[in-house]
Amino acid sequence: MVDAFDVTTLTNLLATLIRADAAVGWADPPAETEVGELLTTLVDAGPSEAQVVVARVDETVVGFGYWRRYTRTTLRPQADLERLAVATDFSGRGIGRTILRDLIRTARDAGCEQLTIDFRGDNQGAERLYLSEGFAEYGRLRNFVAPDATRRFDKVFQVLDLRA
Repeated sequence: MVDAFDVTTLTNLLATLIRADAAVGWADPPAETEVGELLTTLVDAGPSEAQVVVARVDETVVGFGYWRRYTRTTLRPQADLERLAVATDFSGRGIGRTILRDLIRTARDAGCEQLTIDFRGDNQGAERLYLSEGFAEYGRLRNFVAPDATRRFDKVFQVLDLRA
């Protein structure tokens, strides 16, 4: 369950990660209202349309991730894992893997056939994690992501078949 405290904590977590140049999908830290609206939208969509997983250690939020089903009619059987982030102090402890496995399980339980993800090509830890959990690369856009005026990174696309 996600509550108001989680919104504040997740907003702070994202701000810390983004300021440390983590590739979590925002160039600038999102406002608390934006994070709150996102979480509300995901929770209100219902468990067959979207799922949020929040990881806590001793009641402290240390990571989160979510998937959302595609809205286009022809893509409805699929879902996209849009975000997965873990606090730097807690990386390497299996928290990201636990979040990922929960997201995979809930997507499978919701009847999703495939789970897609894309990420910045310099995020080697994420790439290793996803490959180790059965995701396969199906595309790469060279120098597609520009977090600022001086840097470019590939955008990597992976998919996990949930029907197996």
